[in-house]
Amino acid sequence: MSLFFGIKFAPLIVPLERRLQTLAVATWFIFMTTSSFIGFMLCVYLLLYTRFYIPTLLYIFWTWYDKGIAEKGGRRLSWVRNLTWWRYFYNYFPLNLVKTVDLPSDRNYLFASYPHGMLCSGIFGNFATDASKFYSLFPGLQPYVLTLNTHFVMPFSREIILGLGTVTASKESILYLLDEDKSVGKALVLMVGGARESYACKPGTYRIILKNRKGFIKLSLKTGTAIVPVFSFGETDLYDQVENPPGSWLFWLQENIRKVSGIAPCIPIGRGVFQYSFGLMPRRHPVTTVVGKPIDVIKSENPSAEEIDKLHTLFCAELTHLFETYKHKYVSNPENVKLEIE
Repeated sequence: MSLFFGIKFAPLIVPLERRLQTLAVATWFIFMTTSSFIGFMLCVYLLLYTRFYIPTLLYIFWTWYDKGIAEKGGRRLSWVRNLTWWRYFYNYFPLNLVKTVDLPSDRNYLFASYPHGMLCSGIFGNFATDASKFYSLFPGLQPYVLTLNTHFVMPFSREIILGLGTVTASKESILYLLDEDKSVGKALVLMVGGARESYACKPGTYRIILKNRKGFIKLSLKTGTAIVPVFSFGETDLYDQVENPPGSWLFWLQENIRKVSGIAPCIPIGRGVFQYSFGLMPRRHPVTTVVGKPIDVIKSENPSAEEIDKLHTLFCAELTHLFETYKHKYVSNPENVKLEIE
């Protein structure tokens, strides 16, 4: 590594494996941030400037007909989840998945995961691809990552997102999957803090949004589904970001864009492809996703506010316990790192 004008450049000679890992993460970042726009522009181009306008029109009509699939269990494709590219992505950080207890496959689970981070790298690699040890750690379970409905609207990109086994995070989608009369052995992965939590993504800190997030608690009670606390250590160390304190014009702009689009437009500070000082790519830093002990839930089709608050309090305690138990293994300077719940 060389230093030039204060910029840390990568060595000229780097093993091919590491180059491929960097390329895999770069393409992943482009896909995560621009795939909807690229899909839309490709559709416009095919309609207006090529002879493939009739197949494109038929495809558009089909996507309209197919629009409800993301609320009916999705349409995962093994070849999309099994791409070798995801293994390069997985090993770049590297990512890791840790099991604390066995999860029998004769029931469904709601994985309530924290923190969101900038782009949910740990959750993506461990649950939306087959690059992780998920199936060997939790035999018989099938993961479903819950995300915004807007990801399933744009042409072309929606097919890849569906292929990864993701579904919408809507109430209808969650209730459909957690219906044990259909099948069991499903693990729904929900980023409870949502996009707004990415504003708190700072290296060495863990500030999460949970105090007023009780919708997932209510759905768990309505279906009698066990809630599993999940925590990704190292997720907030992948990026810093441009300062945006509440009350600043940047925070005001970001919040208004988020309310319209559902996406928090943070300005990340990571690394580049050939240098380590700045850029849009995540830094190489281990991310370990720890799957905690399930909280058993007694089914209540019309849960009271008291039942919801009681289970919410228990979940907060279990998540905090998970964090405090494993931070000494996966966090630098653990004595000075606290879980801040907002």
